[in-house]
Formats: sequence, structure tokens, C-alpha cells
Amino acid sequence: MSIKKIAEKAGVSPATVSRVLNNPNYKCSSQELRDKIWHIAMELNYVPNEAARNLRRGASAKSNKTYYINILMTRMDDSQTDPFFSELLHIIESEIHAHMCILTKVWYMSLFSNDKKCRHANLDKIIEDLYKDTEGKSDGLIIIGKCNIEALKKLKKVYKNIVSVNRNSTNYEVDEVVCDGRKIASIAVEYLVKLGHRDIGYIGECHHESRYKGFLDVLQMNNISLEPSYVLETKQTEAEGFEAMKKIMASDVCPTGIYCANDITAIGMLKCLNKHKNNFYVPSIIASDDIEAAQNTKPMLTTVRLPKEEMGKFAMYLLLDRICGGHKGVVRMELEGKLVVRNSCLSME
Repeated sequence: MSIKKIAEKAGVSPATVSRVLNNPNYKCSSQELRDKIWHIAMELNYVPNEAARNLRRGASAKSNKTYYINILMTRMDDSQTDPFFSELLHIIESEIHAHMCILTKVWYMSLFSNDKKCRHANLDKIIEDLYKDTEGKSDGLIIIGKCNIEALKKLKKVYKNIVSVNRNSTNYEVDEVVCDGRKIASIAVEYLVKLGHRDIGYIGECHHESRYKGFLDVLQMNNISLEPSYVLETKQTEAEGFEAMKKIMASDVCPTGIYCANDITAIGMLKCLNKHKNNFYVPSIIASDDIEAAQNTKPMLTTVRLPKEEMGKFAMYLLLDRICGGHKGVVRMELEGKLVVRNSCLSME
């Protein structure tokens, strides 16, 4: 199926389709249009030119074989929930295209990252339905985001080739590319401590969450007592960040520094501060991810950058290497986060 056909169905130019499919950083006119183009490409089983030629020739050699790849998004129920995972998905989509593979399905199912929901769900049936949805076109699965361990074990029985891209390790259940959430949080909280903060809060998920463990590690290492009222367990969305800040501002005692588990939550908190200005309370806020919007906040958000491009590239490399028999043992590839200092954190001195 040609780019021209996708362009006709999407109502855009072939050049726009090509840019969307090949460049994860291309600024499409809207997220909805970008999603529409990829949806049409998957619906039509779009094959990059070289891969299409191989299919027509009936090429069977490993180097010429075209593979069908599926993606499972476990932190989101739609494409708008968390910009970090959307940006990572865009990179992986383009990597699949660049390697002459076919992206057949992208599922958004936050159930898989929720341990409680997984305990009560019929995981076998859900996973069986996912596999049926591929109509047999599934050589590999990329899981983006945290995944319940029991669900992961069941997925392994259905999909022989899996790679996880995440902040939380699967502890060698499957091949994985990780930017360790515990280390990410440690970098962020250590920066707050360096600025002189001792009343430090945490906003985000706590249950089986590596970033919360990293937050606790730094407090303990610096002999800082944990104040339970400074910890708010929330879903990692802008709306929940906004509400979390409202609760903090209504408290009698507030943290001077706050670590948010992800950027979009921090953005919600900064928007709340800007809407309900209080000159007597201006906390330092730091997060992790470094999504594009982190540079557009007021003040600009200090955060720990995750190397999304490398995470996406290595995920595809590991998956193809396993599919082609290049390795059999489970591989864990860990990448480093990097502190990006902007304007949202102030020294206590």
C-alpha cells in the first residue's frame, strides 16, 4: 500500500504522510491528525518500499524478511494521557518503519500496569483476544510502560519475542530497555537537597513504583525524616497534579521542595500555582521525563531527561535481534537519565 493511498484517506499530502511515518519529531498540525495517519497505515498494513518489494518477490531470507510488530501501551487508555509515552511511541513507530517492518496494532490498556485490576481480570482471555486481533500477524511485541508481572508471564506464553521499554525493570522476565526510575528519582531529589531543601514532598504513584523508592532512598541517605502528609499518591496526569497542588496549598504545613514522578503531573501543579497565586508559598518543583511541554511552563520545569530516542532505537534493535535468533538469554539494557536545570527550583539559602 502506497503513501499516496494513505494520504488520500487522511486528506493530507503524501509529503505530510512521509514526514509523520519517518520523523518522530515532526510537528504535525495536531496530535489527532498524526494518530489518524498512523491508524490508516496500520489499517492498510502499510509496508515501507523496500519491505514491499521483498514481500512481492516472496523473499524468505532473514535479511529480507518483513516482520509484523505490535505495541502495547500499558500506562495509557488513549493517545492523549501522558505526553512522555506518546513521544516514546512516536520514536518506536518510526523505528519500526525505518527497519522495514510493519506496525499492525497499537493497544492502549492501562489495566496491565494496575496490579489490583490485574488480580481481578481474566488475563488469559484478554491476552488471547489481543493475539486474535493481530490475525496471526505478530512476530514481536513491544511493551511501553510498567507491566504487572503475572500479566507479563502470560504474555510470554503467547508472544515468543517481547521487549519492554520502561522506567521499572521487569527483573529479567523479558528483554528490556530501562531508564531506572529509582536512579532518576534519586538525581531529582538529590538536587533539591543540594539546594538546601529538607521538607520534601512526593507526588505520583507509590505502590511497586521505583521512583517512590528512589525518593525514599535520598531522604534516608541525608537523614531527612519522611513527612507522610508530604506524600500524595496520584495518577500521573495533569489534572491530578493540579488537584494535588490545591491540597498542598490548603495544608497548614507545606513542603518547600516537591518531586513529581513525571513532567505532566508537575505541569498540572505549576498551572495550579499560577492560577491561585500565593506570594507566601512558592515551592521548588522538579520532575522527570523532559517532555516537550516542560520548556513551555512558567517557570520552565527543571527535570531529569530520559533518553527517549535511544530507548526507542535499542528496543527495536533488541526485538529484531531476538526475532532473528541473535540472542536467546534475557538482555537488560540500562540508559542514564540527565538532570536538566531550568527555573522551577530555588535555593533555600
